[in-house]
Amino acid sequence: MEAEIVIRYDDVEMAEAVASAVSPDNFKVPRGLNVKTIRRNNEVLTMIKCNRGFPSFIATIDDLLFCISVAERTVRTIK
Repeated sequence: MEAEIVIRYDDVEMAEAVASAVSPDNFKVPRGLNVKTIRRNNEVLTMIKCNRGFPSFIATIDDLLFCISVAERTVRTIK
């Protein structure tokens, strides 16, 4: 299973902060799972490939979106 998630922000600074906050997930994944997050202009793109079954695929997306939400709130609090 594969997914590409694209989130657009009003400015590059927010996109960079969010991408940086979730990019450690690019490295800490179990076998059969690949997650890569990058920033492109004011967008955060995450590509997910999962060979571990549907529950793992959904859990990965849920975890990613939760981490993005926390990063967004943190940046807004700091500003």
